[in-house]
Amino acid sequence: MSQAVATAVEAEPEQGPEPARPTSRTSAGSEFAPLLRQVKEQGLLERRVGWYARGIGVNLIALGGIVLGLVLLGPSWWALLLAPPFAVVTARMAFIGHDAGHAQITADRARGRLVQLVHANLLLGMSQEWWNDKHNKHHANPNHVDKDPDVAPDVIVFSQDHAASRTGFDGWLTRHQAWLFFPLTMLEGIALKVHGFRAVFSHQGDRIARKDRIREGALLLVHVALYVSLLVTTLSLPQALVFLLIHQMLLGLHLGMSFAPNHKGMQMPEPEVYETLGHLRKQVLTSRNVRGGALTDWFLGGLNYQIEHHLFPSMPRPHLRLAQPLVRAHCRELGIPYTETGPLESYRQTLGHLHEVGEPLRSDA
Repeated sequence: MSQAVATAVEAEPEQGPEPARPTSRTSAGSEFAPLLRQVKEQGLLERRVGWYARGIGVNLIALGGIVLGLVLLGPSWWALLLAPPFAVVTARMAFIGHDAGHAQITADRARGRLVQLVHANLLLGMSQEWWNDKHNKHHANPNHVDKDPDVAPDVIVFSQDHAASRTGFDGWLTRHQAWLFFPLTMLEGIALKVHGFRAVFSHQGDRIARKDRIREGALLLVHVALYVSLLVTTLSLPQALVFLLIHQMLLGLHLGMSFAPNHKGMQMPEPEVYETLGHLRKQVLTSRNVRGGALTDWFLGGLNYQIEHHLFPSMPRPHLRLAQPLVRAHCRELGIPYTETGPLESYRQTLGHLHEVGEPLRSDA
């Protein structure tokens, strides 16, 4: 194996040689300890409450401006021009909810939970408990074919083993999933709501404490009532339906473009190999960073620093870029590939992986 660190990967990661693994769990753990010590010494795990407070304030002002615009424009087709900025603002709310769930905003658990409830349930219409459960499993075992819900077979599949059993319409989707990926992500905003309502109001909610179900359910219903009321009282019914579709589809596309480059197309080690990896290698080898400047950081909600985020989930978003040089240098010292690409290349690798997964089905067809 080459000892050089891949700071800019331009080929499919899984095509390269598998990096050497530590020989014991003790050595695996010791690989991460020096990096953690450096990060703590530089204060990068300290919360940035003021930074987040300013961001939340800006988001709320923007949201208020959009609502005011709808009221002033009234039942006009020109009001549809507000749907794209509404989608962007809603995505900002989703990123805040994500960060609050990771305790990035405040170390006070009750306050962090309140921030997430407001942003996830009330403003986005997504269940806090459902998201936290799913997302924590992903962080614990990213790209694990059996334990990561983000790569579990669904409308899209991410491994040829899962693709092999797909037939009928599911098989057709898998054969063409690379071409359908971005259109399908447009449904993500609606899918988040559907999953959330199922988690709270169906038998799935039995896993959620009763008081949490009542609180979450009430906020979800208030979200729907406020959202529908805003549209039907300011727009005609046809305009309201078109506005809703544009808003939700662009929201889903925005979120999909933020999540897709992070792990899709990265290594998916076999379970027996996966269990030998320590925290550092497990997170670094399965994650991809997206290169870019301030605009990329803003548009992707800091998730373009996916490696740093997975290594330090509670690290505040503005500190991720500061931790990147430390993480990159540490990986270089250990000979661990550090994958970072430009935005277009990240999507090329993601779509290339999806196309490859569907290849056996296309050959059979």
